[in-house]
Amino acid sequence: MAAALPVPSAMVWQRLAAPVLVVLVLSMMILPLPPVLLDVLFTFNIALSLIVLLISLNTLKPLEFSIFPTVLLITTLMRLSLNVASTRVVLMDGHTGTDAAGKVIEAFGHFLVGGNYAVGLMVFLILVLINFMVITKGAGRIAEVSARFTLDAMPGKQMAIDADLNAGLIGEDEARRRGAEIAQEADFYGAMDGASKFVRGDAIAGILIMLINVFGGLIVGVVQHDMSLASAASNYTLLAIGDGLVAQIPALVISTAAGIVVTRVSSEQDLNQQFLSQVFGRPQALFMTAGIISLLGLVPGMPNAVFLFIGSVLAASGWWLTQSARRQEAAAALAEVAPAAPEEPLEVGWNDVAPVDRLGLEVGYRLVPLVDRHQDGELLRRIRGIRKKIAQDLGFLVPAVHIRDNLQLKPNAYRITLKGVAVAEGESVAGKYLAINPGRVLGTLTGQAATDPAYGLPAVWIDGNQRDQAQTYGYTVVDAGTVVATHLTKVINEHAPELLAREETQQLLDHVAKQHPKLVEDLTPKQLPVATVQKILQNLLEEQVHIRDMRTILETLAEHAGRTQDADELTAAARTALGRAIIHETFGGAQELQVMALEPNLEHILMQALASRGDTGVGLEPGLAERLVRETVQAVERQETAGMPAVLLSPPAIRPVLARFLRRSAPGLKVLSHAEVPDGKTIRIVTLIGSGA
Repeated sequence: MAAALPVPSAMVWQRLAAPVLVVLVLSMMILPLPPVLLDVLFTFNIALSLIVLLISLNTLKPLEFSIFPTVLLITTLMRLSLNVASTRVVLMDGHTGTDAAGKVIEAFGHFLVGGNYAVGLMVFLILVLINFMVITKGAGRIAEVSARFTLDAMPGKQMAIDADLNAGLIGEDEARRRGAEIAQEADFYGAMDGASKFVRGDAIAGILIMLINVFGGLIVGVVQHDMSLASAASNYTLLAIGDGLVAQIPALVISTAAGIVVTRVSSEQDLNQQFLSQVFGRPQALFMTAGIISLLGLVPGMPNAVFLFIGSVLAASGWWLTQSARRQEAAAALAEVAPAAPEEPLEVGWNDVAPVDRLGLEVGYRLVPLVDRHQDGELLRRIRGIRKKIAQDLGFLVPAVHIRDNLQLKPNAYRITLKGVAVAEGESVAGKYLAINPGRVLGTLTGQAATDPAYGLPAVWIDGNQRDQAQTYGYTVVDAGTVVATHLTKVINEHAPELLAREETQQLLDHVAKQHPKLVEDLTPKQLPVATVQKILQNLLEEQVHIRDMRTILETLAEHAGRTQDADELTAAARTALGRAIIHETFGGAQELQVMALEPNLEHILMQALASRGDTGVGLEPGLAERLVRETVQAVERQETAGMPAVLLSPPAIRPVLARFLRRSAPGLKVLSHAEVPDGKTIRIVTLIGSGA
């Protein structure tokens, strides 16, 4: 058994710091503390509040101080614990003098309010009211509204992140980081809303603790220590006021920090820079204020020297800002006129090699609103749906579609690229609808004649007010975004084998390995390299066979890999294993399969040609090959006209050759082998191809 690794001592202290601090704070409520320790703790409390205030002043956005709600709770608990500890000392030893609870409380009771407990009482009450009714109440309200607005904006922000991810502008790691930041922002403002209630409760507790110290001290001093009422009132009131002030001043600082944090707007500048640039960075405002203050300084009876001094300072500041702005403008103009120094050529590096997009969409400038997330581009959401639907249909995740505008295209044109090469293009009119004629319509429409870019059907671009009429006539009406999305879907399905690259194959295997680790481990790379698995999957996709059932495919490959490493033979074995799914996808639940077949003599000729010339398909006599293609195309057209699937059934030996040979001439044809037909299905041959040969 492996020995446990030692944990660094620094890490242990970091883990224990927060629990130890909370336990110490709570222990102060129970254990009696000497006056010297109270002085240290009160001083630390003041220092901690100043640290929190300075951090809040220098943050650029609230989430940089996300621990602030917890800090607010801990500092509030610390103040209350100190109040409890100091109250115990005041009531027990207050009769001995005003220094009974330590020098810090005595200093706040004597020097800050001049030893006058009436003045101290008023100052304490004013501080409590400012903290309770102004700062804490305002900060809590801002946190509440910010939390509500943040929660309401979360769906829109998440959609914007998804749009950037689908458009290829950001990666998955950046998308996860942004999503986590949105959730953290909502949690932060919600926590701040709750934490502000602690501060308000602390203010109320401060008033009650002071009253307890005053009246409790009078009772203890007069009854237990035989002090006169005046002497007891002087001692205990000053101690109570000093105790209240030494706790409320840090509370006021912490509340101010809370208000600063929740009122901050995310920026690249801290509060100091924003304050100077936005408040004292406008010369016009400074000049006008200087004039008004100077005029007031000339009024008899006013403190003329003070007003004139402030007016002069503001005027001098405005003049200095004006001169600085002029110098900057002159330097910028000189830089534009002066010839730029020739830059020293940099070394050529790998960053100069621009990667080629696997799948791209280029649009003209009039189609930019469809793909601009700032304009709520609907096509971005459609592309995300396309990738999800294709992943569900085919069984693998296609690469992200990289979208960019291209000024070289016509305004309404778009182009779909594969590995940097245009494979399809078309036009789509933003703001209008494309009425596609499926073949049987009841009337004609007024509009711009066009052709459906995806399937080449006749169509008309119409306005929105003609949409209902077009649907009544039997047209298929789609918007501009759907036109592009449909075309993109067709292109992705047609080029799915090319989109399944080595990286996608490895990701697919890694995904399957999460559920079936032993299966993937035994197959690759022990029996088959990833390149062979990729080729087999591409062969299946090329013949329109989905690869969703990866478990069956991999089990079949593992079973036959010991006998052959040939990708075509392994593809045939995988097709046989997927036969039930292939037949169901082609014929549905039909019991009788109506198929086309080759005339027996033609089958014999093809098998002889394959045996003599290999699987290149060049062994056929040209006239026979031409006749085979012609009759197959005619048979496919008859099947499609009759509403039946165009399926050619052939022996397993010649199925791959026939599929490759007829793919271009009859794209709607599916070539199946006898081995792929599951038991229990009835075969009915409706057409014999080559019967006149």
